[in-house]
Amino acid sequence: MPRGLFTGGYGLLNGPAVDRPGGQIGVNDMPVSRYRWVAMLAIAFGIWFAVLAINPVSRATWLLENALVFVFIAGLVATCRSFPFSRVSYTLIFLFLCLHEVGSHFEYSEVPYDEWFEWLTGTTLNERMGWERNHFDRAIHLAYGLLLTYPIREIFLRVAQVRGFWGYFLPLDVAMSTSLTYELIEWGASIVFGGDLGQSYLGTQGDVWDAHKDMALAALGALIAMLVTLIVNALLQRDFAAEWAESLRVKGKTPLGEERIAEMLEQREPEKGV
Repeated sequence: MPRGLFTGGYGLLNGPAVDRPGGQIGVNDMPVSRYRWVAMLAIAFGIWFAVLAINPVSRATWLLENALVFVFIAGLVATCRSFPFSRVSYTLIFLFLCLHEVGSHFEYSEVPYDEWFEWLTGTTLNERMGWERNHFDRAIHLAYGLLLTYPIREIFLRVAQVRGFWGYFLPLDVAMSTSLTYELIEWGASIVFGGDLGQSYLGTQGDVWDAHKDMALAALGALIAMLVTLIVNALLQRDFAAEWAESLRVKGKTPLGEERIAEMLEQREPEKGV
């Protein structure tokens, strides 16, 4: 069954080098071009990270902001053989991490995008848009949904083998729930660390609805990402409609809950008598 353009490519550091059709050489079951692309992204991010790690506005805030990044990158490295992402996913992850490093260097509420915009255009972006706060943090929450929902989709398709409707809804759902989880982490960190560090990490800038708006923007970004993916697949995947319909067909006619519990208890009865 064709999986569509955006269902993800396999193969990265996943076996010995092999010959490819047309003379293309594979490294660890991945075409050299893809291997080089991922290597270039890793090197570029390493340089970007190193530069922005120099003299951040607050070293304590920088460390706190990058704690999850260190865990995330360690996870990518640890699973690169067992679960290599596609080039599309690695590129989206790279872009998000680069944006995040800008925020962690300056502190999200202090990123001088207005000065950069004024240098380019002669006027500030906040003046043009009528904004009164620094919106870089809001942009990153939008980018979270926009850039990371597709890699989440790739996990669902290749691990859980979801198809059709669920291949779009579940990544959207996880992007929204992880955005909520991050807001809870921010809240917890602000309580634990307190003071200026806690407030800097929280970054509400006096907006009592800050967490709600952040989650809404992450959800919007995720929705856009899945709509774009859906449109591309609808145009290019020949069995798109059939796969969508099959994904919504009821496969299990028997109710679960208490009926399933009773069935499992009945199955255990012979074991007790042995």
